[in-house]
Amino acid sequence: MSKKAKLRKGALQSPSHIIYDYLHLIIGSLILAASFNMFLNPNQIASGGVSGLSTIIHNLFGFPPAIIQWALNIPLFLLGLWLLDRHYSIKTAVGSVILPLCVMLTSSLPVLTTNTLLASIYGGMGVGLGIGIVFRGRGSTGGLSIASQILHKYTGLSLGLSVAVFDGLVILLAGVIFSPEKALYALIGLFVTSKTIDVVQVGFNTSKVAYIISNEIDSLREAILFDLDRGFTQINGSGGFTGDKRMVLMVVVSQSEVSKLKALVKAVDPQAFIILTQANEVLGEGFKNV
Repeated sequence: MSKKAKLRKGALQSPSHIIYDYLHLIIGSLILAASFNMFLNPNQIASGGVSGLSTIIHNLFGFPPAIIQWALNIPLFLLGLWLLDRHYSIKTAVGSVILPLCVMLTSSLPVLTTNTLLASIYGGMGVGLGIGIVFRGRGSTGGLSIASQILHKYTGLSLGLSVAVFDGLVILLAGVIFSPEKALYALIGLFVTSKTIDVVQVGFNTSKVAYIISNEIDSLREAILFDLDRGFTQINGSGGFTGDKRMVLMVVVSQSEVSKLKALVKAVDPQAFIILTQANEVLGEGFKNV
């Protein structure tokens, strides 16, 4: 390992980073557990994962969901240690224990709605928020994500498809045990969860990437640097038909700066070619800190 790599690894393992990560793991687990107890479990919405299985088993046999989750999480973690032949972080082990503990601690929270649609939407949002916070702390709650990795390794299926297989089996089982309608609500909850995780990971503030092709590159450089107060990257290109050498400017701007950029480009070169694409997250000077 190079000296720079060791420094980067040491920075990520500093006491402040460790505390930061575990705070995210605990807070995320509490939010996830509260959403499970206030929305999903009381309304028999099993939207995948070990928590979904615990809802099914709880309704069939009456065992407390937290005990079921511990009974499933710990063997899955040990199975992952054996079959995946990789070093599982301590955070994965802690997550496998912390989440069921949070489910137990929040089990007395009131049920906020008995409307299944509302429960699937708000439960999905809460679970997505909790998982997103855990992910931001580079943690894991274990569970069927470990089983998905095992399936991915030994069958060659993509990891995304492996996750979908296990979540799909849980939802299918819920449709058989409860009702097909409950399975449909579980799908809504799973969809909302995935979208909420995306929002937590990348945020609401989307930026735009503009690719500008023009014969007035020098004037555009000056306008972007001094009038828009943005930097840019120059990309060497060539025309597909003519083969002529072209300089392409790549500029990242906030949503509010898009109109100003287009007006500047039009003022400098009305014949300029502009391609605008969405960037979900931009890290660096002038945008969000890394």
